[in-house]
Amino acid sequence: MTPHGNKPTVAFTTPPNYAARISHILSLNGYNPLWCPTLVVEPTPHTISALKPYLSPHTLDHFSAIAFTSRTAIQAFSDAAVNLTEPPLSPSGDTFTIAALGKDSELIDHTFVSKLCDNLERIRVLVPATATPSGLVDSLGVGGGRRVLCPVPLVVELKEPPVVPNFMRELHGGGWVPVRVNAYETRWAGPRCAEGIVKRAEEGRLDVLIFTSSAEVEGLLKSLKELGLDFERLKNMCPQLIVASHGPVTKAGSERLGVKVDVVSSKFDSFDGVVHSINLTFGKN
Repeated sequence: MTPHGNKPTVAFTTPPNYAARISHILSLNGYNPLWCPTLVVEPTPHTISALKPYLSPHTLDHFSAIAFTSRTAIQAFSDAAVNLTEPPLSPSGDTFTIAALGKDSELIDHTFVSKLCDNLERIRVLVPATATPSGLVDSLGVGGGRRVLCPVPLVVELKEPPVVPNFMRELHGGGWVPVRVNAYETRWAGPRCAEGIVKRAEEGRLDVLIFTSSAEVEGLLKSLKELGLDFERLKNMCPQLIVASHGPVTKAGSERLGVKVDVVSSKFDSFDGVVHSINLTFGKN
């Protein structure tokens, strides 16, 4: 454990939609969770309007699949479809695939599918074995010129990470015709969002910092700069600090931004994986 107490403090920068789940897993594993979100992730009137054209009757008949790469995209799509009087997908036709990653697929339930199509047998829910955008592309198979709808974030006040552009490029490479729709906004949580992390580091009581996306890293770095700091100085305040990444995509993005990752989860379909990796670092079973 740590020299300053029985429970190591684990900070995480995830948006609100994942915060309760990560906090719960950390508490169950004997950590003191510290939530310091660096992003705000939510639908806006602009993104709701962008989704509407794809929710009119028969509009999804022009597609063969929807590919969701985040939980927020599924929730935004579901919320936009809540008052539909007629589903956007006809009951007859070829199999229609709804793809989602890991535990995000829990939101693709009977209620969600029923909003999209009256014939549930027409729908195939696809959850790739590898919970990454690349894994999703692989599991979709050869596109053969078919269209796939991709509800993704509109990134505001931050540089768009390469994850979504790479995803679209890989779909093209697999023979799909991806159609991007901005389903929600990801924006910076503001200049003071890193204050909680800095305060704990100044006290020497910060043991682990978890990132679940590279946009979170950029949000933290941007706030540190506003506070007159950088990540190296943060690490110097707390030399024992371990940086953990939820999966290899986030690790690559973090290190692209100059933040070295010490621990990366090999199992990343849920947040249990990154916490398990942290447990190993602390010698826990």
